[in-house]
Amino acid sequence: MDTIIAKGKSSNKPLVVAGCVPQGSRDLKELEGISIVGVQQIDRVVEVVEETLKGHEVRLLTRKTLPALDLPKVRKNKFVEILPINVGCLGACTYCKTKHARGHLGSYTIDSLVGRVKSVISDGVKEIWLSSEDTGAYGRDIGVNLPTLLNALVAELPADASTMLRIGMTNPPFILEHLKEIAEALRHPCVYSFLHVPVQSGSDTILSAMNREYTVSEFRTVVDTLTELVPGMQIATDIICGFPGETDEDFAQTVNLIKEYKLPQVHISQFYPRPGTPAARMKKVPSNVVKRRSRELTNVFEAFTPYSGMEGKVERIWITDFASDGVHLVGHTKGYIQVLVIAPDYMLGTSAMVKITSSGRWSVFGEVIKTVNHVSDNKASNKQVPNQDMPSVCYNPSKPGGFSEEPESCACGNDSCCGLSTLEKSDSSRGTAMAQNQNSRNFIGWILRKRKHLRKRVESELASGSIKKQEASVRKWDFVDKALLGGISISILTIITLAVALMFSGIWSQ
Repeated sequence: MDTIIAKGKSSNKPLVVAGCVPQGSRDLKELEGISIVGVQQIDRVVEVVEETLKGHEVRLLTRKTLPALDLPKVRKNKFVEILPINVGCLGACTYCKTKHARGHLGSYTIDSLVGRVKSVISDGVKEIWLSSEDTGAYGRDIGVNLPTLLNALVAELPADASTMLRIGMTNPPFILEHLKEIAEALRHPCVYSFLHVPVQSGSDTILSAMNREYTVSEFRTVVDTLTELVPGMQIATDIICGFPGETDEDFAQTVNLIKEYKLPQVHISQFYPRPGTPAARMKKVPSNVVKRRSRELTNVFEAFTPYSGMEGKVERIWITDFASDGVHLVGHTKGYIQVLVIAPDYMLGTSAMVKITSSGRWSVFGEVIKTVNHVSDNKASNKQVPNQDMPSVCYNPSKPGGFSEEPESCACGNDSCCGLSTLEKSDSSRGTAMAQNQNSRNFIGWILRKRKHLRKRVESELASGSIKKQEASVRKWDFVDKALLGGISISILTIITLAVALMFSGIWSQ
């Protein structure tokens, strides 16, 4: 962030810095002479920008009420809404600076959040991410709780699961008393079976020094209960390596915990002393030891193969983004496993049944079998509405990512109806023409995306000076360009040939 600020200053452009850093560290010398906006003043950002453009320095950092939820917004991804349900937290972790910036817990009312959900669904949003410093603590300041909120939000989601809800990060202490209710929400067809639960350390001694307010045993209870009660449950966690006072034995306990659960996502970070926090005054572990432990834990984690065995399975996915390779589209299963598919751009914002063809370390690859028809007139409430055109709502307890809460509610009356054989039979009567047409469109979409991705990469390299202009002109003529040029040439030649043939046939008939 210091680098970005310095770059802005050196370009002699008006600069506004917003977020947790100016709020929690307003006296940083890097922030001198520039406008800053606190986390609860974001609704005044237009005013701040206008005043800054006039040459004024603006510093807005204090406020007593929460910002409105219906502020104008330009989404980075038009299919994803990031919805804050509260700001601040109830914790007092010794290493964390967020509490300094965001303060004590402040929750939005259920009515205001329900209203926002209704609004974004009408805007065409397909994923709603509940955002919070600690989702599990929601409502404790206004007399409600997270399960109550989840029930109210789920009731507003379309019954065909065309819009999905993702619950945000929650610390163990505040969901322990609601585990069964949380599990029930995670089983709902419109809610991803995924939760981010940070553990930070596998040692109770270190957790106490961090003031995390739970034990390793309680973290285990959260993971074990959710895994048992929610089919296909996926859990992510966080680890801090080298917290002050961490011994080799403490670290070994962390490694053993990660080895035992083999969680598919583990965010590993090295301890960094945030100025003004209690941990910054504690005796540090030598930096070379911290780096070694971080590398060791990373190697352990990367040795896992969490998605092996998924090959051949049929899953429903929700497609919302382009992959960074410029070729694939990105979808997620009910358990929020990332699935990469080659599909036309118009499938963004849709749901589809895919067959998993291969698995990688961080995601799996799939082949689209059929799209799921959405009928968004009905709300999800607490009951699944069967749809004869949607075999994906069937529930199979033997496979992860089941969609309906009750096996007997399966539209086709057969627990195995989500299997590949049923889908193949239902599609076979349509003949091969549709499949061939789909494959053709997929290939054309891939060609165009590949070319777009290549052009962006070359322009980026050209702007950064990593390639010369002459080299760029040569590199632009990649396989994709040659294929497109070849196709156009063949089309032109075909038209000319037909025209000549028609002309000569007319002469011959005369």
